[in-house]
Amino acid sequence: MKDRIYQLIIARIDGEKIGSREYEEYILKLVRMGVSGFIIFGGKRDRVKGFVNHIQSVAEVPLFIGSDIERGVGQQIEDATPFPSQMAFAAAIDKNNSDDVDLFRESLSAIADEAIDCGINMVYAPTLDVNRNPDNPIICTRAFSDDPRTVEWFGCEYIKAFEARGLISCGKHFPGHGDTTVDSHISLPVIAKSYQELLDVDVMPYRQAIKDGMSSVMVGHLSIPAIDRLPASMSINAVSGLLRYKLGFGGLILTDALTMSALKDFDNVAAQCLNAGVDILLHPGDVDETVRDVEEALKQGTLREEQIETALERVARTKKRIAAYARGAGDQKPEDVKGYPSGVRGAPVDYKKDEELSAKITGKAVSLVAQKNRMIPVDKEASVIFAGDDSNFESSPFKKYFPQVSRLGQTAHTGKTLIVAIFTSVAAWKGSSGINPESRKEIFRAASEAEHSIVISFGSPYVLRYFGQADMRIAAYDPTEEAQRAVIRCLAGEKPFEGSLPVNLMSVE
Repeated sequence: MKDRIYQLIIARIDGEKIGSREYEEYILKLVRMGVSGFIIFGGKRDRVKGFVNHIQSVAEVPLFIGSDIERGVGQQIEDATPFPSQMAFAAAIDKNNSDDVDLFRESLSAIADEAIDCGINMVYAPTLDVNRNPDNPIICTRAFSDDPRTVEWFGCEYIKAFEARGLISCGKHFPGHGDTTVDSHISLPVIAKSYQELLDVDVMPYRQAIKDGMSSVMVGHLSIPAIDRLPASMSINAVSGLLRYKLGFGGLILTDALTMSALKDFDNVAAQCLNAGVDILLHPGDVDETVRDVEEALKQGTLREEQIETALERVARTKKRIAAYARGAGDQKPEDVKGYPSGVRGAPVDYKKDEELSAKITGKAVSLVAQKNRMIPVDKEASVIFAGDDSNFESSPFKKYFPQVSRLGQTAHTGKTLIVAIFTSVAAWKGSSGINPESRKEIFRAASEAEHSIVISFGSPYVLRYFGQADMRIAAYDPTEEAQRAVIRCLAGEKPFEGSLPVNLMSVE
């Protein structure tokens, strides 16, 4: 039974450690023990690709190779293409404009093909969370919108694109992580909403996603008392009751990462997740210990062997499908999925073209949120203040275009126009997706004192709600250099603002 239990676990690969003989031997040991697959974090493209091909050749059963690449393979793997956040895609793409839809689908196919090129067959995307809380520390721009219909449409496009290439798409984080101020990496979020509201908002995108062929679902570590006080990942009501039976989902169900601190106060986590109806235990801290815990639960009778058998059947069925695609014998070819460009699996990937696609989406996403006075083109003598995450300051293109650039609190601004560039990001264990109250007060004061002011968000658009006094407010959704260059072109009058804000901002004066 031990080797079969390993088939229920997806372990971690640190891509940066590939090349270390000791580390590679550790991974190969897990492969020989029968581990179901790996989730990849980091590493260089060629090294990751080569090592994945090697461990697949050693494995008796095809391995799941997954990664969190909702922003493209470049989100995790060096030398692959980083794409904008999901919210940026929603800002850039008008679903009623056929040219926009074609561009969107071309971009998603590019992400899928890069994943295949790197050996990834399981994509932990799309994020189907409906971001209803402006202070959400871990979802924010990872969500498409605060509107469940918008999330549904964009999410299903991701799913169809990935499934068309034979990839396993994975909607997350069921039943919905969009309405919380707590990061489940840090502690257990409690979402106090009615069962009906949960169905109408958070769960709604999953209904169509299931119909459109979503292969797997990642269940979040979220306590929703209307369903169960246990984390959803450990809840029979959430997994077997709501997802499996009420929504009729027959595919693979994964936990979110078991290393997250939301589960720190619970015992027998692996067994409880499997009892709830989960098929895959994702990213446990210690794989061998997790197997021992499951074995002990079987021996003690707190976990039924039937649960293991059912999960193994789903794993085997899914692996049979990815093995068929790997041989080029999949039942469904890319051209069979309406609206998606046909392609040849394993064909050379044009990374330069993908980079251009990503830049085009980034540029189209830039949104003019509010404007009191027309200020375009902006005077190049304007003062620029950087605020927020300082990791983006040193290499900022703003420093080349505007001669007067400083950090918040460093120097007083001069000139008639003040531009405040706020950089934020979403990251596990960070605890916030915005800026602190002290910085907000400083920005508000500086913008109020200036004759004219422009506040730009490179990241969470929600920070803009605090600066209603500004002459212009601009959302760019990502703190990347490409997003900054796109905004500069808009400020210079070289390109129009094309984006449309996909969330509702309530000003806080």
